[in-house]
Amino acid sequence: MCELLGMSANTPTDLRFSFTALSKRGGETGPHRDGWGVCFYEGKGVRSFHDPSQCANSELAKFIKNYPIKSEVAIAHIRKANRGAVKLENTHPFTRILWGKIWVFAHNGQLKGVKKLKLNYYKPVGTTDSEYAFCWIMDNLRERFKTRPSASRLNKAIGDLMAELRKLGVFNALLSSGDDLYASCSKNLVYITRKAPFGEAVLIDEDLRVDFAHETTPNDIVTIVATHPLTKNEEWTRISHDSFIVFKQGLRV
Repeated sequence: MCELLGMSANTPTDLRFSFTALSKRGGETGPHRDGWGVCFYEGKGVRSFHDPSQCANSELAKFIKNYPIKSEVAIAHIRKANRGAVKLENTHPFTRILWGKIWVFAHNGQLKGVKKLKLNYYKPVGTTDSEYAFCWIMDNLRERFKTRPSASRLNKAIGDLMAELRKLGVFNALLSSGDDLYASCSKNLVYITRKAPFGEAVLIDEDLRVDFAHETTPNDIVTIVATHPLTKNEEWTRISHDSFIVFKQGLRV
Protein backbone atom coordinates (compact mmCIF):
# COMPACT_ATOMS: atom_id res chain seq x y z
CA MET A 1 0.00 0.00 0.00
CA CYS A 2 1.02 3.62 -0.54
CA GLU A 3 1.18 6.27 2.18
CA LEU A 4 -0.57 9.63 2.32
CA LEU A 5 0.25 12.95 3.93
CA GLY A 6 -2.01 15.97 4.12
CA MET A 7 -1.96 19.32 5.87
CA SER A 8 -4.68 21.85 6.70
CA ALA A 9 -3.70 25.07 8.49
CA ASN A 10 -5.12 28.49 9.30
CA THR A 11 -1.89 30.20 8.25
CA PRO A 12 0.77 29.38 5.64
CA THR A 13 2.80 26.61 7.26
CA ASP A 14 6.01 24.72 6.54
CA LEU A 15 5.51 20.99 5.78
CA ARG A 16 9.20 20.02 5.88
CA PHE A 17 9.12 18.28 9.28
CA SER A 18 6.31 15.89 8.30
CA PHE A 19 7.59 15.47 4.75
CA THR A 20 10.99 14.40 6.11
CA ALA A 21 9.30 11.50 7.92
CA LEU A 22 7.27 10.53 4.87
CA SER A 23 10.29 10.62 2.55
CA LYS A 24 12.18 8.15 4.76
CA ARG A 25 9.36 5.66 4.28
CA GLY A 26 9.76 6.02 0.53
CA GLY A 27 12.36 3.28 0.15
CA GLU A 28 14.37 3.40 3.39
CA THR A 29 12.23 2.70 6.45
CA GLY A 30 9.31 1.62 4.25
CA PRO A 31 8.76 -0.25 0.96
CA HIS A 32 7.16 2.64 -0.96
CA ARG A 33 9.92 3.11 -3.55
CA ASP A 34 7.86 3.50 -6.74
CA GLY A 35 7.61 7.28 -6.89
CA TRP A 36 6.36 10.20 -4.87
CA GLY A 37 4.75 13.61 -5.22
CA VAL A 38 3.64 16.64 -3.26
CA CYS A 39 1.39 19.61 -4.05
CA PHE A 40 1.34 22.89 -2.12
CA TYR A 41 -1.45 25.44 -2.52
CA GLU A 42 -0.36 29.07 -2.72
CA GLY A 43 -3.25 31.43 -3.29
CA LYS A 44 -4.98 30.25 -6.46
CA GLY A 45 -1.90 28.36 -7.64
CA VAL A 46 -0.33 25.01 -6.83
CA ARG A 47 3.35 24.13 -6.60
CA SER A 48 3.50 20.54 -7.82
CA PHE A 49 6.50 18.20 -7.59
CA HIS A 50 6.63 14.58 -8.85
CA ASP A 51 9.36 11.99 -9.17
CA PRO A 52 8.94 8.32 -10.24
CA SER A 53 12.07 7.32 -8.28
CA GLN A 54 12.12 6.45 -4.58
CA CYS A 55 11.65 9.41 -2.29
CA ALA A 56 14.31 8.46 0.27
CA ASN A 57 17.13 9.04 -2.23
CA SER A 58 15.52 11.63 -4.50
CA GLU A 59 17.45 14.84 -5.13
CA LEU A 60 14.13 16.60 -5.69
CA ALA A 61 12.90 15.37 -2.29
CA LYS A 62 16.07 16.74 -0.70
CA PHE A 63 15.23 20.10 -2.24
CA ILE A 64 11.70 19.98 -0.75
CA LYS A 65 13.10 19.13 2.70
CA ASN A 66 15.43 22.13 2.55
CA TYR A 67 13.18 24.71 0.88
CA PRO A 68 10.57 26.23 3.25
CA ILE A 69 7.47 26.28 1.07
CA LYS A 70 4.59 27.56 3.17
CA SER A 71 1.03 26.58 2.43
CA GLU A 72 -2.37 26.33 4.11
CA VAL A 73 -3.21 23.07 2.32
CA ALA A 74 -0.79 20.43 1.03
CA ILE A 75 -1.09 16.82 -0.12
CA ALA A 76 1.77 14.34 -0.53
CA HIS A 77 2.04 10.66 -1.49
CA ILE A 78 4.66 7.90 -1.65
CA ARG A 79 3.86 5.00 -3.94
CA LYS A 80 4.14 1.24 -3.81
CA ALA A 81 2.88 0.29 -7.24
CA ASN A 82 0.25 -2.43 -7.59
CA ARG A 83 -1.70 -1.15 -10.60
CA GLY A 84 -0.03 0.89 -13.29
CA ALA A 85 3.64 0.95 -14.25
CA VAL A 86 6.25 2.97 -12.38
CA LYS A 87 6.06 6.08 -14.56
CA LEU A 88 5.75 9.80 -14.01
CA GLU A 89 2.16 9.89 -15.27
CA ASN A 90 1.15 7.35 -12.62
CA THR A 91 2.70 9.32 -9.75
CA HIS A 92 0.31 10.96 -7.27
CA PRO A 93 -1.01 13.53 -6.44
CA PHE A 94 -3.11 14.07 -9.55
CA THR A 95 -4.62 17.42 -10.51
CA ARG A 96 -7.67 18.61 -12.48
CA ILE A 97 -9.45 21.97 -12.87
CA LEU A 98 -13.11 22.44 -11.90
CA TRP A 99 -15.05 25.72 -11.37
CA GLY A 100 -11.84 27.70 -11.89
CA LYS A 101 -10.04 25.84 -9.09
CA ILE A 102 -7.16 23.38 -9.17
CA TRP A 103 -8.15 20.14 -7.44
CA VAL A 104 -5.51 17.82 -5.99
CA PHE A 105 -6.04 14.13 -5.18
CA ALA A 106 -4.01 11.22 -3.80
CA HIS A 107 -5.15 7.68 -3.01
CA ASN A 108 -3.95 4.57 -1.23
CA GLY A 109 -5.61 1.20 -1.90
CA GLN A 110 -7.09 -0.88 -4.70
CA LEU A 111 -10.53 -0.49 -6.28
CA LYS A 112 -12.01 -3.53 -8.00
CA GLY A 113 -14.02 -2.66 -11.09
CA VAL A 114 -13.51 1.10 -10.85
CA LYS A 115 -12.72 1.35 -14.57
CA LYS A 116 -16.22 0.11 -15.37
CA LEU A 117 -17.58 3.41 -14.07
CA LYS A 118 -18.55 5.80 -16.84
CA LEU A 119 -16.40 8.85 -17.54
CA ASN A 120 -17.56 11.78 -19.66
CA TYR A 121 -15.47 14.93 -19.39
CA TYR A 122 -12.39 13.98 -17.38
CA LYS A 123 -10.05 11.29 -18.67
CA PRO A 124 -7.02 9.72 -16.97
CA VAL A 125 -3.55 10.33 -18.38
CA GLY A 126 -1.97 7.30 -16.70
CA THR A 127 -3.19 3.77 -16.00
CA THR A 128 -3.85 3.71 -12.24
CA ASP A 129 -7.23 2.98 -10.72
CA SER A 130 -6.54 5.97 -8.44
CA GLU A 131 -6.50 8.54 -11.23
CA TYR A 132 -9.55 6.90 -12.78
CA ALA A 133 -11.43 7.26 -9.46
CA PHE A 134 -10.39 10.92 -9.27
CA CYS A 135 -11.72 11.57 -12.77
CA TRP A 136 -15.01 9.90 -11.79
CA ILE A 137 -15.36 12.16 -8.75
CA MET A 138 -14.63 15.27 -10.84
CA ASP A 139 -17.04 14.14 -13.56
CA ASN A 140 -19.85 13.70 -11.05
CA LEU A 141 -19.25 17.04 -9.35
CA ARG A 142 -19.19 18.80 -12.74
CA GLU A 143 -22.47 17.18 -13.78
CA ARG A 144 -24.25 17.88 -10.49
CA PHE A 145 -23.20 21.51 -10.07
CA LYS A 146 -22.65 24.05 -12.86
CA THR A 147 -20.92 26.37 -10.37
CA ARG A 148 -19.34 25.70 -7.00
CA PRO A 149 -22.14 24.98 -4.49
CA SER A 150 -22.31 25.89 -0.82
CA ALA A 151 -19.84 24.19 1.51
CA SER A 152 -22.51 21.97 3.05
CA ARG A 153 -23.79 20.76 -0.34
CA LEU A 154 -20.27 20.19 -1.63
CA ASN A 155 -19.22 18.32 1.50
CA LYS A 156 -22.23 16.02 1.21
CA ALA A 157 -21.67 15.38 -2.50
CA ILE A 158 -18.00 14.53 -2.04
CA GLY A 159 -18.79 12.39 0.99
CA ASP A 160 -21.40 10.43 -0.98
CA LEU A 161 -19.05 9.90 -3.94
CA MET A 162 -16.22 8.73 -1.71
CA ALA A 163 -18.61 6.33 0.06
CA GLU A 164 -19.48 4.80 -3.32
CA LEU A 165 -15.79 4.27 -4.07
CA ARG A 166 -15.17 2.65 -0.68
CA LYS A 167 -17.64 -0.05 -1.74
CA LEU A 168 -15.15 -1.08 -4.47
CA GLY A 169 -12.26 -1.80 -2.11
CA VAL A 170 -9.73 0.18 -0.11
CA PHE A 171 -10.20 3.91 -0.65
CA ASN A 172 -8.02 5.94 1.69
CA ALA A 173 -7.81 9.29 -0.08
CA LEU A 174 -7.12 13.00 0.29
CA LEU A 175 -8.74 15.66 -1.92
CA SER A 176 -8.68 19.45 -1.92
CA SER A 177 -9.29 22.53 -4.04
CA GLY A 178 -7.22 24.69 -1.71
CA ASP A 179 -9.96 25.53 0.79
CA ASP A 180 -11.00 22.36 2.61
CA LEU A 181 -9.11 19.08 2.96
CA TYR A 182 -11.38 16.09 2.37
CA ALA A 183 -10.33 12.70 3.75
CA SER A 184 -11.79 9.26 3.05
CA CYS A 185 -10.77 6.39 5.31
CA SER A 186 -11.38 2.74 4.50
CA LYS A 187 -8.76 1.37 6.90
CA ASN A 188 -5.68 3.35 7.88
CA LEU A 189 -5.72 7.12 8.36
CA VAL A 190 -4.74 9.21 11.39
CA TYR A 191 -4.45 12.90 12.20
CA ILE A 192 -3.08 15.28 14.79
CA THR A 193 -4.10 18.90 15.39
CA ARG A 194 -1.39 21.13 16.80
CA LYS A 195 -2.36 24.40 18.48
CA ALA A 196 -1.33 26.45 21.52
CA PRO A 197 0.24 25.53 23.83
CA PHE A 198 2.71 23.99 21.38
CA GLY A 199 5.32 21.45 22.43
CA GLU A 200 8.12 19.32 21.04
CA ALA A 201 7.58 16.61 18.43
CA VAL A 202 9.99 13.75 17.67
CA LEU A 203 9.89 11.82 14.39
CA ILE A 204 9.66 8.03 14.29
CA ASP A 205 11.66 7.50 11.09
CA GLU A 206 14.40 10.10 11.54
CA ASP A 207 16.45 11.42 14.45
CA LEU A 208 14.78 14.80 14.23
CA ARG A 209 12.78 16.86 16.70
CA VAL A 210 11.13 20.28 16.56
CA ASP A 211 9.86 22.49 19.36
CA PHE A 212 6.82 24.06 17.70
CA ALA A 213 6.63 26.69 20.43
CA HIS A 214 9.62 28.33 18.74
CA GLU A 215 8.20 27.95 15.21
CA THR A 216 4.61 29.17 15.64
CA THR A 217 2.41 31.92 17.03
CA PRO A 218 -0.30 31.36 19.68
CA ASN A 219 -2.97 31.69 16.98
CA ASP A 220 -1.66 28.95 14.68
CA ILE A 221 -3.69 25.78 14.11
CA VAL A 222 -2.24 22.99 11.99
CA THR A 223 -3.64 19.52 11.32
CA ILE A 224 -1.51 16.78 9.78
CA VAL A 225 -3.23 13.72 8.24
CA ALA A 226 -1.18 10.60 7.52
CA THR A 227 -1.55 6.90 6.84
CA HIS A 228 0.35 6.11 10.04
CA PRO A 229 1.64 8.35 12.89
CA LEU A 230 4.80 10.27 12.01
CA THR A 231 5.90 11.17 15.55
CA LYS A 232 6.47 8.98 18.61
CA ASN A 233 5.73 11.40 21.45
CA GLU A 234 2.35 12.80 20.35
CA GLU A 235 -1.16 11.38 20.49
CA TRP A 236 -2.61 10.83 17.02
CA THR A 237 -6.34 10.35 16.45
CA ARG A 238 -7.27 7.30 14.41
CA ILE A 239 -10.03 8.00 11.88
CA SER A 240 -12.85 5.47 12.01
CA HIS A 241 -12.98 2.84 9.29
CA ASP A 242 -15.36 3.54 6.41
CA SER A 243 -15.71 7.24 7.16
CA PHE A 244 -15.35 10.68 5.60
CA ILE A 245 -14.17 13.85 7.33
CA VAL A 246 -13.40 17.45 6.35
CA PHE A 247 -10.76 19.84 7.69
CA LYS A 248 -10.86 23.60 7.21
CA GLN A 249 -8.11 25.97 8.34
CA GLY A 250 -6.69 23.30 10.60
CA LEU A 251 -9.91 22.26 12.30
CA ARG A 252 -12.15 19.26 11.75
CA VAL A 253 -15.60 20.41 10.61
